[in-house]
Amino acid sequence: MTTKTVSKGNVTIIESRDQLIESFARGEKPKDRWRIGTEHEKFVYATSDHHAPSYDEAGGIRALLGELEQHGWTPVEEGGNVIAMAGADGSISLEPAGQFELSGAPLDNLHETCAETGRHLEQVKAAGEKLGIGFLGLGMWPDKTRAELPIMPKGRYAIMLRHMPRVGSLGLDMMLRTCTIQVNLDYETEADMAKKFRVGLALQPLATALFANSPFTEGKPNGFLSFRSHIWSDTDPHRTGMLPFVFEDGFGYERYADYALDVPMYFVYRDGRYIDAAGLSFRDFLRGELSILPGEKPSLEDWTDHLSTAFPEVRLKTFLEMRGADGGPWNRICALPALWVGLLYDQGALDAAWDMVKDWTIDERQALRDAVPKLGLSAPVPGGRQLRDIAGEVLDIAHSGLAARARENRSGDNETGFLDPLREIVRSGKVPAEVLLERYHGAWAGDVSKVYDELTF
Repeated sequence: MTTKTVSKGNVTIIESRDQLIESFARGEKPKDRWRIGTEHEKFVYATSDHHAPSYDEAGGIRALLGELEQHGWTPVEEGGNVIAMAGADGSISLEPAGQFELSGAPLDNLHETCAETGRHLEQVKAAGEKLGIGFLGLGMWPDKTRAELPIMPKGRYAIMLRHMPRVGSLGLDMMLRTCTIQVNLDYETEADMAKKFRVGLALQPLATALFANSPFTEGKPNGFLSFRSHIWSDTDPHRTGMLPFVFEDGFGYERYADYALDVPMYFVYRDGRYIDAAGLSFRDFLRGELSILPGEKPSLEDWTDHLSTAFPEVRLKTFLEMRGADGGPWNRICALPALWVGLLYDQGALDAAWDMVKDWTIDERQALRDAVPKLGLSAPVPGGRQLRDIAGEVLDIAHSGLAARARENRSGDNETGFLDPLREIVRSGKVPAEVLLERYHGAWAGDVSKVYDELTF
């Protein structure tokens, strides 16, 4: 499909819906160029009293970013403030309340991914020791109210913070009080993308269960194993969820583009600042009828920004993002990409995983997603079973996929060992949150602050 491309300087102006669809096709890569991009967030706290440091306080978030320059990271500024760092290992960015995120570089194998994670954690721990800062691996702040948390000086966050209460009751918790691990993966063709999307979406509840690690809110058990996952159910129905259309015949780039066009806008970035467009229509923008920029049409960069404001369980850009896991400790950061690479990057494994879930109905998939935040591996799956009953089989499929890839380190080990933490969870029958709750009711004697001793990196 050929369309006209119009440019203003180095900016590609979108003249038709076809260009939006083509943006996904540009992500296609042959299998030998498939890469793994791992993102992980962690909570930052002052070791003196566990408070969440603000951006500008002594030893706060600005100082933490500054310390990383000695490790080769380059500052990225917005409005005169350093709000991110760029380097060989990807980028470091700030979530709304100062959650610290590494968006890793696209890498060939899991050995490289885990080495990258190790380098990053060593660097931030060294900076933290100098500043009196620690880093906590959980899916949700265990003890902080919203009011106790700082706001980072990023323009898009100010817009989102204003808009979130208009569309859901838990959106501010999503922004301020949660952390996640996710993995970004490639596809070869539109059909390959669609199959990976379907498998990823159907099995995302299993990832949520295996990584469930957010059972506390404001110092007490909250009744959930993954409260982070529950939060997404009342954040913004227009941009979250399980996307039933993905399982319909004919799903592909065009259908996802239409979905994204119907996601309400948040902002437009112009001349170094974010313009509030919350609730406006990208379709109007495409016609040159956006009320805040009359007569102006979007650029490809505007479309890329807009795609980042949809928050389904699996998200399509020029790659696929798996978004179901709570934040957690070092070994689970490496385990999440192992799960999804094993399932999605080998054709035999992908076919086997799809065979397992292809007959589930939309209602069954939704019921599983809704049950997992509270029930974890006890959530019911079609056929009268529980999620725990298929978890081992899914891990076996992932293991076979990783073994078939045959990516070995210098010691001759392949990638299958990165699944071991998940094997142990299935073997024990207890997801991470259940272990934490046992400690809370037992050795911790109801003192949730003990979690800082156990889940600090």
